[in-house]
Amino acid sequence: MNILLHCCCGPCACGVIPQLQQLGHTYGCFFYNPNIHPYQEHKSRKNSFIDLMEEWQIAYYLNDAYPLEQWLAAVAEKPQDRCQYCYQNRLQATAALAKRLNYDAFSTTLLVSPYQNQERIREIGQTMGEKFDIPFFFADFRPGFRSGQALAREKQLYMQKYCGCIYSEKERYCK
Repeated sequence: MNILLHCCCGPCACGVIPQLQQLGHTYGCFFYNPNIHPYQEHKSRKNSFIDLMEEWQIAYYLNDAYPLEQWLAAVAEKPQDRCQYCYQNRLQATAALAKRLNYDAFSTTLLVSPYQNQERIREIGQTMGEKFDIPFFFADFRPGFRSGQALAREKQLYMQKYCGCIYSEKERYCK
């Protein structure tokens, strides 16, 4: 199966891509992270993704938009629901691109993180798959989390310290 993989960063891609290879899938990768704050963090994550894609010679696509104001407006009234919006926004963009580029399915590296809500991602992915008439490929990629992190360190990729949004940055410092 040829899968378009939404990638939030290089380190998460390091945890998922080897698993897709072991499963016999082909793939292209898509960087889209409209909520990363501050902009320098967004840029660092994008650059680590590009470095990895070029080193591994993987076809990749960038949506380099940085609609911070739009994202904040969408989550400001209910910041506790921000992850839902984030998953939906990223998976919708990935499903639309996968359909347009004739991929067989789409997925996301968010599924490698032990900190993300796997079931919610699965539900939203399936909904976006139905909306765009392209299957969402769900796999529990979490077994690759630690090895992906180790590989990213070995490759000296930028390693983020928080999920990415301004709220998670605040939580990082205020806990």
